[in-house]
Amino acid sequence: MIKTDTIIALATPPGIGAISVIRLSGIDSIIISNKLFKALNNLDLITQKTHSINLGYIMDSKTIIDKVLISVFKAPRSYTGENIVEISCHGSVFIQQKILDLFTSNGCRLADPGEFTLRAFLNGKMDLSQAESVADLISSTSESSHKIAMDHMRGGFSEDIKLLREELLNFASLIELELDFSEEDVEFANMKAFEDLLVKIISTLKNLIDSFSLGNVIKDGIPISIVGEPNTGKSTLLNSILNEDKAIVSNIAGTTRDSIEDEIVINGINFRFIDTAGIRTTEDEIESIGIRKTFENINKSNIVLYVIDSSKVSSDNLDSTKGKIDKLISTYLNKNILLIANKIDLGNLSFIEQEFSDYDLISISAKDNLNIDKVKTKISSYIELGIVNNSSSVVTNSRHFSVLNNALTEVQNVYSGMKDGISSDLLAVDVRQALYHFGELTGEITNDELLGNIFSKFCIGK
Repeated sequence: MIKTDTIIALATPPGIGAISVIRLSGIDSIIISNKLFKALNNLDLITQKTHSINLGYIMDSKTIIDKVLISVFKAPRSYTGENIVEISCHGSVFIQQKILDLFTSNGCRLADPGEFTLRAFLNGKMDLSQAESVADLISSTSESSHKIAMDHMRGGFSEDIKLLREELLNFASLIELELDFSEEDVEFANMKAFEDLLVKIISTLKNLIDSFSLGNVIKDGIPISIVGEPNTGKSTLLNSILNEDKAIVSNIAGTTRDSIEDEIVINGINFRFIDTAGIRTTEDEIESIGIRKTFENINKSNIVLYVIDSSKVSSDNLDSTKGKIDKLISTYLNKNILLIANKIDLGNLSFIEQEFSDYDLISISAKDNLNIDKVKTKISSYIELGIVNNSSSVVTNSRHFSVLNNALTEVQNVYSGMKDGISSDLLAVDVRQALYHFGELTGEITNDELLGNIFSKFCIGK
Protein backbone atom coordinates (compact mmCIF):
# COMPACT_ATOMS: atom_id res chain seq x y z
CA MET A 1 0.00 0.00 0.00
CA ILE A 2 3.03 2.30 0.06
CA LYS A 3 2.55 5.21 -2.34
CA THR A 4 5.04 7.96 -3.13
CA ASP A 5 2.81 10.43 -4.97
CA THR A 6 1.82 13.75 -3.42
CA ILE A 7 -1.63 13.95 -1.84
CA ILE A 8 -3.71 16.96 -0.87
CA ALA A 9 -6.88 17.45 1.19
CA LEU A 10 -8.78 19.98 3.23
CA ALA A 11 -7.72 19.33 6.84
CA THR A 12 -10.37 21.53 8.46
CA PRO A 13 -14.15 20.94 8.28
CA PRO A 14 -15.69 21.95 4.94
CA GLY A 15 -17.70 25.15 4.92
CA ILE A 16 -17.19 28.83 5.67
CA GLY A 17 -14.90 29.86 8.53
CA ALA A 18 -12.25 32.37 9.51
CA ILE A 19 -9.47 30.16 8.15
CA SER A 20 -9.10 26.79 6.46
CA VAL A 21 -6.09 24.50 6.40
CA ILE A 22 -5.14 22.51 3.30
CA ARG A 23 -2.53 19.80 3.77
CA LEU A 24 -0.12 18.21 1.29
CA SER A 25 2.13 15.20 1.85
CA GLY A 26 4.60 13.56 -0.47
CA ILE A 27 8.07 13.87 -1.90
CA ASP A 28 7.05 16.70 -4.25
CA SER A 29 4.80 18.64 -1.87
CA ILE A 30 7.37 21.40 -1.24
CA ILE A 31 8.37 21.61 -4.93
CA ILE A 32 4.75 21.91 -6.09
CA SER A 33 3.93 24.46 -3.38
CA ASN A 34 7.02 26.52 -4.24
CA LYS A 35 5.86 26.67 -7.85
CA LEU A 36 2.44 28.09 -6.87
CA PHE A 37 3.47 30.30 -3.95
CA LYS A 38 5.06 33.74 -4.00
CA ALA A 39 6.57 34.60 -0.61
CA LEU A 40 6.51 38.24 0.49
CA ASN A 41 10.20 37.95 1.38
CA ASN A 42 10.91 36.29 -2.01
CA LEU A 43 12.47 33.26 -0.29
CA ASP A 44 12.37 29.83 -1.89
CA LEU A 45 10.33 27.20 0.05
CA ILE A 46 12.77 24.50 -1.02
CA THR A 47 15.63 26.19 0.83
CA GLN A 48 13.59 26.90 3.95
CA LYS A 49 14.35 25.03 7.15
CA THR A 50 11.84 22.47 8.37
CA HIS A 51 9.04 23.72 10.63
CA SER A 52 9.17 27.20 9.10
CA ILE A 53 6.20 29.46 8.33
CA ASN A 54 6.06 31.77 5.35
CA LEU A 55 3.63 34.55 4.39
CA GLY A 56 2.75 35.14 0.77
CA TYR A 57 0.30 34.54 -2.07
CA ILE A 58 -1.05 31.47 -3.82
CA MET A 59 -0.80 32.35 -7.49
CA ASP A 60 -2.57 30.89 -10.53
CA SER A 61 -0.22 32.21 -13.15
CA LYS A 62 -0.40 35.96 -12.51
CA THR A 63 -3.73 35.82 -10.64
CA ILE A 64 -3.70 36.00 -6.85
CA ILE A 65 -6.03 33.42 -5.29
CA ASP A 66 -5.40 34.23 -1.63
CA LYS A 67 -2.91 35.60 0.84
CA VAL A 68 -1.83 32.61 2.95
CA LEU A 69 0.55 31.23 5.53
CA ILE A 70 2.50 28.17 4.40
CA SER A 71 4.06 25.83 6.95
CA VAL A 72 6.85 23.53 5.79
CA PHE A 73 7.70 20.21 7.50
CA LYS A 74 10.53 18.30 5.90
CA ALA A 75 10.92 14.52 6.01
CA PRO A 76 11.32 12.67 8.26
CA ARG A 77 10.33 15.29 10.87
CA SER A 78 6.66 15.41 10.01
CA TYR A 79 3.37 13.71 10.86
CA THR A 80 3.56 11.33 7.89
CA GLY A 81 7.35 11.04 7.76
CA GLU A 82 7.20 12.66 4.29
CA ASN A 83 7.54 16.28 3.18
CA ILE A 84 4.41 18.07 4.37
CA VAL A 85 3.07 21.52 3.50
CA GLU A 86 0.11 23.08 5.29
CA ILE A 87 -1.61 26.06 3.71
CA SER A 88 -3.61 28.32 6.03
CA CYS A 89 -5.96 30.28 3.79
CA HIS A 90 -9.10 32.30 4.34
CA GLY A 91 -12.14 30.12 5.04
CA SER A 92 -14.07 30.76 1.85
CA VAL A 93 -15.49 27.68 0.15
CA PHE A 94 -14.53 29.24 -3.19
CA ILE A 95 -10.91 29.78 -2.08
CA GLN A 96 -10.66 26.25 -0.67
CA GLN A 97 -11.85 24.68 -3.90
CA LYS A 98 -9.76 27.00 -6.08
CA ILE A 99 -6.56 26.03 -4.23
CA LEU A 100 -7.42 22.31 -4.34
CA ASP A 101 -8.12 22.51 -8.08
CA LEU A 102 -4.89 24.44 -8.70
CA PHE A 103 -2.73 21.94 -6.84
CA THR A 104 -4.39 18.84 -8.33
CA SER A 105 -3.77 20.28 -11.81
CA ASN A 106 -0.10 20.66 -10.88
CA GLY A 107 0.67 17.11 -9.82
CA CYS A 108 -1.21 16.46 -6.57
CA ARG A 109 -3.85 13.80 -6.00
CA LEU A 110 -6.84 14.20 -3.69
CA ALA A 111 -6.16 12.12 -0.58
CA ASP A 112 -8.25 9.10 0.35
CA PRO A 113 -9.90 8.97 3.82
CA GLY A 114 -7.24 8.50 6.47
CA GLU A 115 -4.40 8.47 3.96
CA PHE A 116 -2.21 10.91 5.90
CA THR A 117 -2.37 8.72 9.01
CA LEU A 118 -1.95 5.58 6.88
CA ARG A 119 1.29 7.02 5.51
CA ALA A 120 2.38 7.88 9.07
CA PHE A 121 1.88 4.21 9.99
CA LEU A 122 3.58 2.84 6.88
CA ASN A 123 6.54 5.18 7.44
CA GLY A 124 6.95 4.03 11.04
CA LYS A 125 5.81 7.24 12.73
CA MET A 126 3.27 5.30 14.82
CA ASP A 127 2.05 1.73 15.21
CA LEU A 128 -1.37 0.53 14.11
CA SER A 129 -3.15 0.87 17.44
CA GLN A 130 -1.82 4.43 17.76
CA ALA A 131 -3.04 5.22 14.26
CA GLU A 132 -6.50 3.90 15.07
CA SER A 133 -6.62 6.08 18.18
CA VAL A 134 -6.28 9.19 16.01
CA ALA A 135 -9.83 8.63 14.73
CA ASP A 136 -11.04 8.08 18.30
CA LEU A 137 -9.37 11.31 19.40
CA ILE A 138 -11.06 13.29 16.63
CA SER A 139 -14.47 11.85 17.50
CA SER A 140 -14.08 12.13 21.30
CA THR A 141 -16.96 14.04 22.89
CA SER A 142 -16.11 13.88 26.58
CA GLU A 143 -13.14 14.20 28.92
CA SER A 144 -12.96 10.45 29.52
CA SER A 145 -13.11 9.44 25.85
CA HIS A 146 -10.51 12.11 25.07
CA LYS A 147 -8.21 10.84 27.83
CA ILE A 148 -8.42 7.22 26.67
CA ALA A 149 -7.81 8.15 23.01
CA MET A 150 -4.88 10.39 23.97
CA ASP A 151 -3.35 7.63 26.10
CA HIS A 152 -3.63 5.20 23.17
CA MET A 153 -2.22 7.70 20.69
CA ARG A 154 0.78 8.27 22.95
CA GLY A 155 1.36 4.52 22.90
CA GLY A 156 0.15 3.51 26.36
CA PHE A 157 -1.85 0.51 25.13
CA SER A 158 0.57 -0.58 22.42
CA GLU A 159 3.59 -0.30 24.71
CA ASP A 160 1.98 -2.81 27.09
CA ILE A 161 1.45 -5.21 24.19
CA LYS A 162 4.93 -4.66 22.72
CA LEU A 163 6.64 -5.47 26.04
CA LEU A 164 4.64 -8.68 26.45
CA ARG A 165 5.29 -9.66 22.85
CA GLU A 166 9.03 -9.04 23.24
CA GLU A 167 9.23 -11.19 26.37
CA LEU A 168 7.23 -13.96 24.73
CA LEU A 169 9.37 -13.71 21.59
CA ASN A 170 12.54 -14.15 23.66
CA PHE A 171 11.21 -17.37 25.16
CA ALA A 172 9.97 -18.54 21.78
CA SER A 173 13.49 -18.10 20.40
CA LEU A 174 14.93 -20.20 23.21
CA ILE A 175 12.35 -22.94 22.65
CA GLU A 176 13.14 -22.94 18.92
CA LEU A 177 16.85 -23.13 19.79
CA GLU A 178 16.23 -26.19 21.95
CA LEU A 179 14.58 -27.90 18.98
CA ASP A 180 17.77 -27.38 16.96
CA PHE A 181 19.74 -29.15 19.70
CA SER A 182 17.09 -31.73 20.58
CA GLU A 183 19.48 -34.67 20.17
CA GLU A 184 21.89 -33.19 22.70
CA ASP A 185 19.26 -32.90 25.47
CA VAL A 186 20.04 -29.28 26.41
CA GLU A 187 17.64 -26.77 27.92
CA PHE A 188 18.00 -23.10 27.07
CA ALA A 189 14.63 -21.84 28.36
CA ASN A 190 13.93 -21.57 32.08
CA MET A 191 10.50 -23.18 32.06
CA LYS A 192 9.58 -21.87 35.53
CA ALA A 193 10.28 -18.30 34.37
CA PHE A 194 8.33 -19.06 31.18
CA GLU A 195 5.37 -20.26 33.24
CA ASP A 196 5.48 -17.07 35.35
CA LEU A 197 5.53 -14.99 32.16
CA LEU A 198 2.49 -16.82 30.78
CA VAL A 199 0.59 -16.18 34.03
CA LYS A 200 1.47 -12.47 33.77
CA ILE A 201 0.41 -12.31 30.11
CA ILE A 202 -2.89 -14.08 30.80
CA SER A 203 -3.63 -11.69 33.66
CA THR A 204 -2.81 -8.62 31.54
CA LEU A 205 -4.89 -9.82 28.59
CA LYS A 206 -7.87 -10.57 30.85
CA ASN A 207 -7.67 -7.09 32.40
CA LEU A 208 -7.57 -5.49 28.95
CA ILE A 209 -10.48 -7.63 27.74
CA ASP A 210 -12.52 -6.84 30.86
CA SER A 211 -11.91 -3.12 30.33
CA PHE A 212 -13.67 -3.23 26.94
CA SER A 213 -17.17 -3.18 28.43
CA LEU A 214 -16.36 0.10 30.19
CA GLY A 215 -14.24 1.51 27.39
CA ASN A 216 -16.84 0.83 24.74
CA VAL A 217 -19.66 2.58 26.59
CA ILE A 218 -17.40 5.52 27.46
CA LYS A 219 -16.53 5.85 23.79
CA ASP A 220 -20.14 5.57 22.56
CA GLY A 221 -21.97 7.01 25.59
CA ILE A 222 -23.19 5.12 28.65
CA PRO A 223 -26.84 4.16 28.01
CA ILE A 224 -29.43 4.97 30.69
CA SER A 225 -33.08 3.95 30.33
CA ILE A 226 -35.79 6.02 32.01
CA VAL A 227 -38.66 3.61 32.71
CA GLY A 228 -41.85 3.41 34.73
CA GLU A 229 -45.62 3.47 34.36
CA PRO A 230 -47.33 6.11 32.20
CA ASN A 231 -47.63 9.67 33.54
CA THR A 232 -44.96 9.31 36.22
CA GLY A 233 -42.93 12.14 34.67
CA LYS A 234 -40.32 10.22 32.68
CA SER A 235 -40.31 12.68 29.78
CA THR A 236 -40.22 15.66 32.15
CA LEU A 237 -37.24 14.06 33.89
CA LEU A 238 -35.45 13.66 30.54
CA ASN A 239 -36.13 17.30 29.68
CA SER A 240 -34.87 18.43 33.09
CA ILE A 241 -31.65 16.44 32.82
CA LEU A 242 -30.97 17.71 29.30
CA ASN A 243 -32.22 21.21 30.17
CA GLU A 244 -34.28 21.34 27.00
CA ASP A 245 -37.71 20.28 25.77
CA LYS A 246 -36.60 17.10 24.03
CA ALA A 247 -39.63 14.93 24.79
CA ILE A 248 -43.33 15.75 24.53
CA VAL A 249 -44.93 16.14 27.96
CA SER A 250 -48.65 15.44 28.37
CA ASN A 251 -51.13 14.26 31.02
CA ILE A 252 -52.47 11.76 28.49
CA ALA A 253 -51.25 8.25 29.31
CA GLY A 254 -49.22 6.61 26.56
CA THR A 255 -47.93 9.84 24.98
CA THR A 256 -44.43 8.39 24.60
CA ARG A 257 -44.78 5.47 22.23
CA ASP A 258 -41.24 5.25 20.94
CA SER A 259 -37.82 5.68 22.51
CA ILE A 260 -36.39 9.18 22.59
CA GLU A 261 -32.62 9.51 22.98
CA ASP A 262 -30.18 12.31 23.68
CA GLU A 263 -26.73 12.70 25.20
CA ILE A 264 -25.19 14.86 27.89
CA VAL A 265 -21.73 14.98 29.45
CA ILE A 266 -21.70 14.66 33.25
CA ASN A 267 -18.41 14.87 35.16
CA GLY A 268 -16.46 14.24 31.96
CA ILE A 269 -18.49 11.15 30.98
CA ASN A 270 -20.88 10.98 28.04
CA PHE A 271 -24.27 9.54 29.08
CA ARG A 272 -26.95 8.56 26.58
CA PHE A 273 -30.45 8.91 28.08
CA ILE A 274 -33.36 6.95 26.63
CA ASP A 275 -36.93 7.99 27.45
CA THR A 276 -39.16 4.95 27.00
CA ALA A 277 -42.83 4.15 26.63
CA GLY A 278 -44.70 3.76 29.93
CA ILE A 279 -45.01 0.18 31.12
CA ARG A 280 -48.65 -0.92 31.38
CA THR A 281 -51.11 -3.42 29.92
CA THR A 282 -52.63 -2.02 26.74
CA GLU A 283 -54.54 -3.20 23.68
CA ASP A 284 -53.10 -0.39 21.55
CA GLU A 285 -50.86 -2.16 19.02
CA ILE A 286 -48.47 0.76 18.51
CA GLU A 287 -48.14 1.44 22.24
CA SER A 288 -47.48 -2.29 22.79
CA ILE A 289 -44.58 -2.12 20.32
CA GLY A 290 -43.19 0.85 22.27
CA ILE A 291 -43.44 -1.08 25.54
CA ARG A 292 -41.57 -4.03 24.01
CA LYS A 293 -38.85 -1.61 22.96
CA THR A 294 -38.73 -0.34 26.55
CA PHE A 295 -37.59 -3.76 27.74
CA GLU A 296 -35.14 -4.01 24.83
CA ASN A 297 -33.60 -0.72 25.93
CA ILE A 298 -33.37 -1.90 29.54
CA ASN A 299 -31.34 -4.88 28.32
CA LYS A 300 -28.94 -2.54 26.49
CA SER A 301 -28.57 -0.07 29.36
CA ASN A 302 -25.97 0.07 32.10
CA ILE A 303 -28.21 2.14 34.36
CA VAL A 304 -32.01 2.18 34.77
CA LEU A 305 -33.94 5.08 36.29
CA TYR A 306 -37.27 3.69 37.52
CA VAL A 307 -39.68 6.59 37.97
CA ILE A 308 -42.74 6.49 40.24
CA ASP A 309 -45.36 9.17 40.87
CA SER A 310 -44.85 9.76 44.60
CA SER A 311 -48.15 11.63 44.89
CA LYS A 312 -50.08 8.49 43.94
CA VAL A 313 -48.29 6.03 46.24
CA SER A 314 -50.29 5.19 49.35
CA SER A 315 -50.71 2.42 51.91
CA ASP A 316 -53.30 0.85 49.59
CA ASN A 317 -50.95 0.36 46.63
CA LEU A 318 -47.61 0.27 48.46
CA ASP A 319 -47.13 -3.50 48.20
CA SER A 320 -48.06 -3.45 44.51
CA THR A 321 -45.61 -0.63 43.79
CA LYS A 322 -42.79 -2.34 45.69
CA GLY A 323 -43.58 -5.62 43.93
CA LYS A 324 -43.05 -4.03 40.50
CA ILE A 325 -39.78 -2.47 41.61
CA ASP A 326 -38.56 -5.71 43.19
CA LYS A 327 -39.42 -7.64 40.03
CA LEU A 328 -37.38 -5.22 37.92
CA ILE A 329 -34.41 -5.45 40.29
CA SER A 330 -34.51 -9.26 40.44
CA THR A 331 -34.87 -9.52 36.65
CA TYR A 332 -31.93 -7.23 35.94
CA LEU A 333 -29.45 -8.09 38.67
CA ASN A 334 -26.52 -6.83 36.59
CA LYS A 335 -28.03 -3.35 36.18
CA ASN A 336 -27.66 -0.31 38.39
CA ILE A 337 -31.29 0.56 39.17
CA LEU A 338 -32.05 3.94 40.74
CA LEU A 339 -35.56 4.58 42.08
CA ILE A 340 -36.76 8.09 41.24
CA ALA A 341 -39.72 9.30 43.34
CA ASN A 342 -41.05 12.15 41.21
CA LYS A 343 -43.61 14.88 41.95
CA ILE A 344 -42.57 15.47 45.57
CA ASP A 345 -43.81 19.04 45.04
CA LEU A 346 -47.30 17.53 45.46
CA GLY A 347 -46.46 16.25 48.95
CA ASN A 348 -46.05 12.72 50.39
CA LEU A 349 -42.26 13.07 50.74
CA SER A 350 -41.91 11.75 54.30
CA PHE A 351 -44.09 8.70 53.50
CA ILE A 352 -42.02 7.87 50.41
CA GLU A 353 -38.64 8.24 52.09
CA GLN A 354 -39.77 6.14 55.05
CA GLU A 355 -41.36 3.31 53.05
CA PHE A 356 -38.64 3.13 50.34
CA SER A 357 -35.60 3.61 52.58
CA ASP A 358 -34.30 0.14 51.62
CA TYR A 359 -34.01 1.17 47.96
CA ASP A 360 -31.48 3.28 46.09
CA LEU A 361 -33.79 6.31 46.08
CA ILE A 362 -33.75 9.98 45.11
CA SER A 363 -36.89 12.09 45.56
CA ILE A 364 -37.30 14.82 42.95
CA SER A 365 -39.63 17.24 41.27
CA ALA A 366 -38.74 17.05 37.58
CA LYS A 367 -41.16 19.89 36.84
CA ASP A 368 -39.38 22.23 39.27
CA ASN A 369 -35.87 20.85 38.59
CA LEU A 370 -35.61 19.88 42.27
CA ASN A 371 -32.78 17.43 43.08
CA ILE A 372 -31.94 16.85 39.39
CA ASP A 373 -28.29 17.53 40.24
CA LYS A 374 -28.47 14.71 42.81
CA VAL A 375 -29.64 12.36 40.06
CA LYS A 376 -26.69 13.35 37.86
CA THR A 377 -24.23 12.90 40.73
CA LYS A 378 -25.68 9.50 41.58
CA ILE A 379 -25.50 8.08 38.06
CA SER A 380 -21.90 9.28 37.79
CA SER A 381 -21.06 7.33 40.94
CA TYR A 382 -22.23 4.09 39.30
CA ILE A 383 -19.41 4.23 36.76
CA GLU A 384 -16.09 2.97 38.06
CA LEU A 385 -13.71 5.50 36.62
CA GLY A 386 -10.59 4.44 38.47
CA ILE A 387 -9.45 2.47 35.46
CA VAL A 388 -9.81 5.61 33.32
CA ASN A 389 -8.12 7.97 35.75
CA ASN A 390 -5.01 5.91 36.44
CA SER A 391 -2.33 4.65 34.10
CA SER A 392 -4.13 1.42 33.19
CA SER A 393 -5.03 0.93 29.54
CA VAL A 394 -8.67 0.76 28.53
CA VAL A 395 -9.75 -1.05 25.36
CA THR A 396 -12.33 0.83 23.28
CA ASN A 397 -11.75 -0.69 19.84
CA SER A 398 -13.78 -3.75 18.83
CA ARG A 399 -10.95 -5.00 16.58
CA HIS A 400 -8.53 -4.87 19.51
CA PHE A 401 -11.08 -6.69 21.68
CA SER A 402 -11.40 -9.51 19.15
CA VAL A 403 -7.64 -9.88 18.65
CA LEU A 404 -6.99 -9.81 22.41
CA ASN A 405 -9.46 -12.67 22.87
CA ASN A 406 -7.69 -14.68 20.17
CA ALA A 407 -4.32 -13.97 21.77
CA LEU A 408 -5.64 -15.01 25.19
CA THR A 409 -6.89 -18.32 23.79
CA GLU A 410 -3.48 -19.12 22.30
CA VAL A 411 -1.53 -18.12 25.44
CA GLN A 412 -3.87 -20.27 27.55
CA ASN A 413 -3.20 -23.14 25.12
CA VAL A 414 0.54 -22.66 25.68
CA TYR A 415 0.06 -22.64 29.44
CA SER A 416 -2.13 -25.77 29.36
CA GLY A 417 0.37 -27.48 27.08
CA MET A 418 3.18 -26.79 29.53
CA LYS A 419 1.14 -28.23 32.39
CA ASP A 420 0.33 -31.31 30.31
CA GLY A 421 3.98 -31.75 29.33
CA ILE A 422 3.52 -31.59 25.56
CA SER A 423 6.60 -31.58 23.35
CA SER A 424 8.50 -28.36 22.65
CA ASP A 425 7.71 -28.45 18.92
CA LEU A 426 3.95 -28.42 19.61
CA LEU A 427 4.43 -25.76 22.28
CA ALA A 428 6.30 -23.62 19.76
CA VAL A 429 3.34 -23.76 17.36
CA ASP A 430 0.97 -22.24 19.94
CA VAL A 431 3.57 -19.63 20.92
CA ARG A 432 3.98 -18.56 17.30
CA GLN A 433 0.22 -18.24 16.96
CA ALA A 434 0.04 -16.06 20.08
CA LEU A 435 2.84 -13.87 18.70
CA TYR A 436 0.90 -13.54 15.47
CA HIS A 437 -2.10 -12.07 17.30
CA PHE A 438 0.12 -9.67 19.27
CA GLY A 439 1.53 -8.51 15.95
CA GLU A 440 -1.98 -7.91 14.61
CA LEU A 441 -2.61 -5.39 17.40
CA THR A 442 0.39 -3.18 16.81
CA GLY A 443 0.74 -3.66 13.06
CA GLU A 444 3.81 -5.86 12.81
CA ILE A 445 1.46 -8.19 10.95
CA THR A 446 -0.99 -6.55 8.52
CA ASN A 447 -2.51 -6.93 5.09
CA ASP A 448 -3.93 -4.47 2.60
CA GLU A 449 -7.53 -5.50 3.29
CA LEU A 450 -7.15 -4.85 7.03
CA LEU A 451 -5.48 -1.46 6.52
CA GLY A 452 -8.03 -0.45 3.90
CA ASN A 453 -10.88 -1.31 6.26
CA ILE A 454 -9.35 0.62 9.19
CA PHE A 455 -8.36 3.81 7.40
CA SER A 456 -11.45 4.04 5.18
CA LYS A 457 -13.38 5.02 8.34
CA PHE A 458 -11.21 8.11 8.89
CA CYS A 459 -12.21 11.56 7.76
CA ILE A 460 -10.56 12.95 4.63
CA GLY A 461 -7.61 15.17 5.53
CA LYS A 462 -6.54 12.97 8.44
